[in-house]
Amino acid sequence: MSDLLGKLSVVVPARDEEGCVESTIRDLVRILRSQGISFEVVVVDDGSQDQTPAIVRQLSGEIPEVRLVKNKFHGFGRAVACGLRAVNGEAVAVMMADASDSPDDLVRCYRKLQEGFDCVFGSRFIKGSTVIGYPPHKLLLNRLANLFIKVLFHVPFNDFTNAFKLYRKHVVDGIEPLISPHFNLTVEMPLKAIVRGYSFGVVPITWTNRKAGVSKLKIKEMGSRYLFIVLYIWLEKHLSRGDYRRSIKRVPAPLDSAEQPAYSGES
Repeated sequence: MSDLLGKLSVVVPARDEEGCVESTIRDLVRILRSQGISFEVVVVDDGSQDQTPAIVRQLSGEIPEVRLVKNKFHGFGRAVACGLRAVNGEAVAVMMADASDSPDDLVRCYRKLQEGFDCVFGSRFIKGSTVIGYPPHKLLLNRLANLFIKVLFHVPFNDFTNAFKLYRKHVVDGIEPLISPHFNLTVEMPLKAIVRGYSFGVVPITWTNRKAGVSKLKIKEMGSRYLFIVLYIWLEKHLSRGDYRRSIKRVPAPLDSAEQPAYSGES
């Protein structure tokens, strides 16, 4: 039976994305309106030096569902956290401003969340997913990093490093405090949700490499940061004695050939 969620809040961190932020937002708005989903798009300016804030301000005057907030402390993780504090929806999605994430996948993940899950994670690396234009060396490192996390935590999921995920608002509150200032937040949020006992579903998604602008992710800088947050949460799992865990709720959900089973946090 469908779970009637309220407003969907989409958090879009943006830094120097003048070449793509307008088309990204317009596509989001068009798809969500066409599906009759109540929503807001919260764009977080992460210290842009180009016309990104001006473009979003103009869009917010035209589109009432769009809001611009400013991240006072630079960094992808801080920008997402800033957006999470500003939302007022019952469901929250994190999406990239560079159009690498598909608005159609957002709708599919939102419908999956309505089945009763606490979280829905998009995966680029399961049956039914599509990856377009991923640089081969980055892809290899990405798969190795995700395999390491999967084995370390014994979790049946393989795409922690992708930012595109949906959470019920009570999960966002339940995984505080968020401490990652950079892209390692993409790992911190789902790992904390799993370790703290929230249920999740997995949906195959399409990922497309950016057509404008420059990627802000610097692999050489991020390796130690990813490792830090992974080990931090591993210590929480094994040493906290369940202090942060919620009561586990297993969620029965119908499966199709493309989607993955439902899981709850480990007991």
